[in-house]
Amino acid sequence: MNDVAAAAGVALKTVSRVVNDEPGVNPATAEKVRGAIEALGFRRNDGARTLRRGHTSSIGVIVRDLADPFYSTLTRAVEEVALTHGFLVFTGSCDESASRQRELALAFCARRVDGIIIVPVGDDQRYLEPEIHAGVAAVFVDRPATNIDADSVLVDNVGGVRKGIEHLLARGHRRIGYIGDAPEIFTAGERVRGYRETLTAAGHLIDPSLIAMASPSRQGIRAALERMLLSSPSPATALFTGNSRITVTVLRELAELEASGQGLERRPALVSFDDFDLADLLTPGVTVIAQDPARIGRTAAELLFRRMEGGNLSPVRRELPTRLIPRGSGEALP
Repeated sequence: MNDVAAAAGVALKTVSRVVNDEPGVNPATAEKVRGAIEALGFRRNDGARTLRRGHTSSIGVIVRDLADPFYSTLTRAVEEVALTHGFLVFTGSCDESASRQRELALAFCARRVDGIIIVPVGDDQRYLEPEIHAGVAAVFVDRPATNIDADSVLVDNVGGVRKGIEHLLARGHRRIGYIGDAPEIFTAGERVRGYRETLTAAGHLIDPSLIAMASPSRQGIRAALERMLLSSPSPATALFTGNSRITVTVLRELAELEASGQGLERRPALVSFDDFDLADLLTPGVTVIAQDPARIGRTAAELLFRRMEGGNLSPVRRELPTRLIPRGSGEALP
């Protein structure tokens, strides 16, 4: 900065004001300083600036898998909000590993991020309490935190499934299979709860043979479909799938069952929780319960910046709605 001041013929304080976009500098003088900065290739030392200001103008985002379109869309929305505040975003995937998520979160905090947005994994996030008490803002998305009070942005999972099951019941389906993710995952547990509660409220008994809950695998989903559609004396006439990854695998396995000649005479009606690319271009199009990952990301980021602005605020829990998009697969009759 001394070289810039000498080249521009101004005081060091004037250069500092221009570099940090502070007021009080004559426009012509500021232009002269910028010219000197450009000529000398000067770059601001953000590390020193951070030490002076006490924050880094950065936040961390940790999701299950950045390659998943749901989480990539959510993260992009967080970035858009952060950009308006002049903040950088660091991201990481934990792949449903609680230990990996903890390592990432503490690594971000060690690098002095000002806030962190997390899709929580595991049953205890108390390791973040010292960081929050030290001033790191935290917002949990998609799932609530456990054993810690913090802001969260969730989706109405139970209500979303209710819409889908009622949609199938209204078309005369009574044997509705449910294929979901591992039950220990919050969203998976909430969605199968919505399935059970909706059928019970409609006066139907819950048939355990029509429910499959496990970490998605092609073999497991194939076995569930064969049990529900081929082996049962009273096969399912409709399916509800708990997320888009499961839905895509179900569609592949249904196509193979049809081609194999194993006795699948007609496809069951299908409703998916989560939309996905090309769902509207299939024949028939896939009826979905759509979330809005961009809205989830924006809401979480806005809560985070509100939290970073300070004040004695009580933890906030936002639950966003879903919407039913009928495209054909969920409208098939029994």
